Amino acid sequence: MDFSQNLDNTSSELALNQEKYSFSVLQFNIWQEGTQVSGGYDAIVNEIAAREPDFVTLSEVRNYNNTSFDERIVASLKAKGKTYYASKGDDNGVLSKYPVKDYSSFSNGTYHRLIAEIRPGQEIAVYSGHLDYTHYAVYYPRGYDPVTSKPLSAPVTDLGKIAQMNSQSQRPQQIKDFIERSKEDIQKGRIVILGGDFNEASHLDWTEAVKNKYDHNGVVMPWSSTLSLDKAGFKDSYRVMYPNEADYPGFTWVAQKPWAPKADERDRIDYIFYYDNGKIKVDDSYIVGPKETIVKNISTPETSKDKFSLPTGIWPSDHKAVWSTFTVRSK
Repeated sequence: MDFSQNLDNTSSELALNQEKYSFSVLQFNIWQEGTQVSGGYDAIVNEIAAREPDFVTLSEVRNYNNTSFDERIVASLKAKGKTYYASKGDDNGVLSKYPVKDYSSFSNGTYHRLIAEIRPGQEIAVYSGHLDYTHYAVYYPRGYDPVTSKPLSAPVTDLGKIAQMNSQSQRPQQIKDFIERSKEDIQKGRIVILGGDFNEASHLDWTEAVKNKYDHNGVVMPWSSTLSLDKAGFKDSYRVMYPNEADYPGFTWVAQKPWAPKADERDRIDYIFYYDNGKIKVDDSYIVGPKETIVKNISTPETSKDKFSLPTGIWPSDHKAVWSTFTVRSK
């Protein structure tokens, strides 16, 4: 046996491992801290404990009854032998397997930003965002009012009217706020991740290929939030993994309790974005949650090619979650 050759191979593998690392992110709208489903909070804890993502971006953190949700869930995970770190969030938050170096909120609480050192000399900035839910313009083509959620006499398919309604929300400014704030992290060489419930569809999903599906009623729409992120150098991890929106729609809404019961309101409104610095790539991405989605008030199994990771028990949210795994080259 040539021991020198074995040592050379081991050294090469160690050097390779030092040059790259991987991490996972779970975007999880927890539907009012799980209070809308019996046993919902425990189900949230169980899903995270079973999957052990490196980071969790949370939407709909409420801190009910003067409690601190971050302290509560960190303690619950600790009881299951899982160590996480967090700081107090409001409406959203971030859980991290790595100690928190900095934590802040901005854009009137739309975002919470966590900085962690994921390995010596390499910091990651993980943003959790929950964008304005008002003026939900995807309802216009489906024959519902975007403000009141009440049925209209007919669908609105005029792109100008849809865009005008969308622009009346706070989402365009909130996206601008994120892009501006993230510049500091990018300049410092940090990996930048944004997970969130955008309450808006993607420009990559409302295309020619699907304009006559899901009650789009012929509409091809350049939704502004994802388009702005795209132009700023951010990539949608799910669409990078699955560029074919017809075969892989990736719906995250609606898993329970439809708001437009007479329409097919399925959409992908939960995302994990990353800044493409040329060193990061997506290894995997999939939907976490039930394979069924509510279609015209009926729970309907999806027949797409989307990859699902089914719940470990009851599902605690009206959204499905998104998982993405990344690899980063250090050099």
